[in-house]
Amino acid sequence: MTKGYLMLQTGEVFSGDWIGAQQDTTGELVFNTSMTGYQEMMTDPSYAGQILTFCYPMIGNYGVNLHDVESKEIAVSAVIMSDACEEPSHYQSVMTLSEKLAQAGVSGLTNLDTRALVAIIRKHQTVRARIVADPSSITTMSAWKQESTLELVKTVAIPEPETIGSGDLHIVLVDFGYKKSIVNELLEAVCKVTIVPFTTTFEKIALINPDGILISNGPGDPTDLAAYFPFVKRLSEAYPTLGICLGHQLLALAYGGKTKKMPYGHRGSNHPVKELATGKVTITSQNHGYEVIEESIDKKAFHLTHQNVNDQSVEGMIHRSLPILSVQFHPEAHPGPSDAAYIFQEFLQHVKTRREQTCHSVHS
Repeated sequence: MTKGYLMLQTGEVFSGDWIGAQQDTTGELVFNTSMTGYQEMMTDPSYAGQILTFCYPMIGNYGVNLHDVESKEIAVSAVIMSDACEEPSHYQSVMTLSEKLAQAGVSGLTNLDTRALVAIIRKHQTVRARIVADPSSITTMSAWKQESTLELVKTVAIPEPETIGSGDLHIVLVDFGYKKSIVNELLEAVCKVTIVPFTTTFEKIALINPDGILISNGPGDPTDLAAYFPFVKRLSEAYPTLGICLGHQLLALAYGGKTKKMPYGHRGSNHPVKELATGKVTITSQNHGYEVIEESIDKKAFHLTHQNVNDQSVEGMIHRSLPILSVQFHPEAHPGPSDAAYIFQEFLQHVKTRREQTCHSVHS
């Protein structure tokens, strides 16, 4: 196998074997602790611009299938793993992981010490990295160039509106890099879903006449999307709204809150989250590098609904007078447990209640 090198901006260099496209790639180095779900992770648009390290030692053992995708293309910049399985065993498998990476033009390195890599990320927190064929080729800081959040979102968001399903409730999903599983949850709840680009105006969404709004997940730093805060606030004031992951952060920022970069983020499918009203702990799937600062939330407008058990970070909030709720975790999971799927039912109950109130006021 051809040798490749992972160069970290902190100075360390790891050698490994190329798989996939074998082309130089730069990105933020992150890690995910999930034991399964590598296909969903690689196609999750929130990973755009990032080099993903898999903590689980063997990746690719059940191959790649046609179903477990969260977007049409692989979204990660590159992948790092300890052992790549080239002889997968699963009845739905249509190709190996390395074949899929090559087909998508995405680079990867295998046979690296991923435990040492994770230790470095935990020590230095934000680490940028570059996969190269020749480590002597990196001579200038321009090689570590970082794409803006807006550039990343533009690469993963849909270019034109798209409508799926024919349910009774009509939900508009504002796409900053949505996961397919979110749409699937709404379709299973018998909703009609119209996905619109994040650049869509409030007026165009009003013409669709939605019953509710969902602000999607997506990549990057939410503060870089400040131009869209007024849009998010106006939408949420007009319609029942659910924010997921980046959508949660955008709602907080739209109402005057603040966010910050986390030491190394939450990326995995076993993050314990406490529902503050009941004390019940739910195991959740997460993928984010930023968090909402609790002290910045206007407690007269919102109250917290969920909190991370491990680090007490904000995991959910609800507006005191408007039908707005948001969660930092992924209630649709994939990969991960479906314990938190009840969030969709709470949101849709808000949507139904608002529609009933509107119909009653019209008839009276």
